[in-house]
Amino acid sequence: MSIRHGLLALLERGPRYGSQLRTEFESRTGSTWPLNVGQVYTTLGRLERDGLVAPGGEDHAGHTLYAITDEGRTELHDWYERPVDRTNPPRDELSIKLAMAVGAPGVDIRAVIQAQRHATLKAMQDYTRLKAGALAAIESGRSRERDDLAWLLVLEQLIFQTEAEARWLDHSETRLVRLAALGPADPPAGPADAPGPTAAPATGTTGTTGTTGTTGTTRPAARTRRG
Repeated sequence: MSIRHGLLALLERGPRYGSQLRTEFESRTGSTWPLNVGQVYTTLGRLERDGLVAPGGEDHAGHTLYAITDEGRTELHDWYERPVDRTNPPRDELSIKLAMAVGAPGVDIRAVIQAQRHATLKAMQDYTRLKAGALAAIESGRSRERDDLAWLLVLEQLIFQTEAEARWLDHSETRLVRLAALGPADPPAGPADAPGPTAAPATGTTGTTGTTGTTGTTRPAARTRRG
């Protein structure tokens, strides 16, 4: 998550102080990614160091205001136009958990998957309920439409994400069932398992001096000489 660019986007609307930026950021994203004031001011300090924001005086209550610079606007609009880089995806705790659970002693990976599926489906229901509320607020005209529309987009992304996670969990469980049905792989043959020398063939031609049984071994044909 780019807090840096999120703050620049809010400052483009006008000078603001730290607590105000935190409140507006959380309002725009529905507190999905809560910030603390210390985190906001640390980011503002870095933005100021990089020449992207500058102190913009004080408000009537004595709060220090920050304003975006021309360099900051350029950086912000470059960010809007630049696709999000997926070559280094963020670490996902669930993926790491399942990867480590494979073959871990005393861990029932299917139980891990089932517990996560229950939590994922509950989250999806919660997001869907919040989405219905956001839509109702927008359609009724009794909300701050910009913030509610932004929150709606975040909610829909979370819904799609949890739907994909539920499908991935189903796929992972199916994969485990199929692999379990195959059984453990045969160990490689060691010296003791190496086949011995081939036995010398019996005298005669198969089919005339003997017959092949169901086990594939050659059984000599019985012949009786009558005197």
